Amino acid sequence: MNLDASILETWRRPVAMSDAGARAALFDGLPDDVGGLAKVVQGVLMHEHVAPAYGLTLSPEQHAEAHARAVTDILKGIVGHDPRPLGATRPVEARQVGVCRHFTLLHVAMLRSRGIAARARCGFAAYFVKDMFIDHWVTEYFDDAAGQWVLVDAQLDARQRELFKVTFDPLDVPREQFLVAGEAWQRGRDGTTDPKAFAILDMSGLWLIAGNVIRDVAALNNREMLPWDVWGGMSRTDAEIDTGFVDRLAGLSRAPDADSQALRSAFSDARVAVPATVFNAVLGRPETVS
Repeated sequence: MNLDASILETWRRPVAMSDAGARAALFDGLPDDVGGLAKVVQGVLMHEHVAPAYGLTLSPEQHAEAHARAVTDILKGIVGHDPRPLGATRPVEARQVGVCRHFTLLHVAMLRSRGIAARARCGFAAYFVKDMFIDHWVTEYFDDAAGQWVLVDAQLDARQRELFKVTFDPLDVPREQFLVAGEAWQRGRDGTTDPKAFAILDMSGLWLIAGNVIRDVAALNNREMLPWDVWGGMSRTDAEIDTGFVDRLAGLSRAPDADSQALRSAFSDARVAVPATVFNAVLGRPETVS
């Protein structure tokens, strides 16, 4: 894949949500490779909904940690639990709680701190529930040697690979195992895959996919929001979807390097741009986004 160097440079720098700011020194001394950094992430974070597989029952205070947005807040929580360098694996009960998006954002932030082009992708994974595509986030980094983008699931440690019977290498997730939201939308729209197969908890359907298309476009503009943040053009029913608009967004996000200017322009639309206040659908309240 021949990409303009300027395009790749935009993904090599920590920006907005992925910028560690005053806490950037916490990345000093960490590995320089994709896999090594994924292991670091796994050693400091705990997935909110997979915690029981580690023998852990979370407190209400720990569940609340999953609402941290910026990587600075994630890092604050990590060192608040355990002040040791990030390379030290924490006991499971001392890890910062999050979900797939937190694993991804922290991994992206670390990769960018090493000058590796990386971005967070929102979509659906085929490897958690048989015959289903579950709402999920992964890292996409550019392999300079291979000249291509590669998907990485920084959440899948040895325990989760066993739990979910994952047979592929999490450092090279096959594209048929993780569909970026735009691809999921295309499959749901043309009937290749039943839209009800795209789900999270008891929610499924085209409206859920459409919401993730907007989240993915936002992430491609360095606004990696919580999976339950709701704003702009997101809907709660299929009937409310502006299908033509989502068709266009899905096309841009399926090939985000084909027209980077159009991708940036799409984010200027009020239906996509992240406002100062979003609705946290889990907590059922509006929240200010810094």
